[in-house]
Amino acid sequence: MCHSPRHENEGQGQVMANYPNASQPIRVLVSLALLCAASWGHAADHAALPKFPPKTTAEAGLIRGESVYKRYCVLCHGVEADGKGRAAKQYDPKPADLTRSPFPPAYKEMIIKRGGEAVGRSKFMPPWDQELTSEQVGDLLLFLESIKVN
Repeated sequence: MCHSPRHENEGQGQVMANYPNASQPIRVLVSLALLCAASWGHAADHAALPKFPPKTTAEAGLIRGESVYKRYCVLCHGVEADGKGRAAKQYDPKPADLTRSPFPPAYKEMIIKRGGEAVGRSKFMPPWDQELTSEQVGDLLLFLESIKVN
């Protein structure tokens, strides 16, 4: 079958489309070159990355506790833990100001795990024992102690 002559560059993209693996070695080489260049450029940046404390330290517990607070408590108790969260206006009594709470950590642990109503407090404070692990509760208590105002 005879074909009409083509322009010199016409259809080159089509040739590569017919052979998708033909450019695979080139893609690999380009990818490797980019990775090497990126790692050379960022080698100094690794020293600037924050170092996370070992998991068993109090500092790590504070970081995790703050994360638990932001995930589970902030809606009612607020960003400042002052009891003025977005949902606080719906409740009477209002959520506790956790920065000024006079209660010891053991009592706060009971409230967190069992809920407010179980310890004679607000029925709007839900029990978190089915949601939070013991480690999360401990970390949260550590965080709450760290934000207390004297």
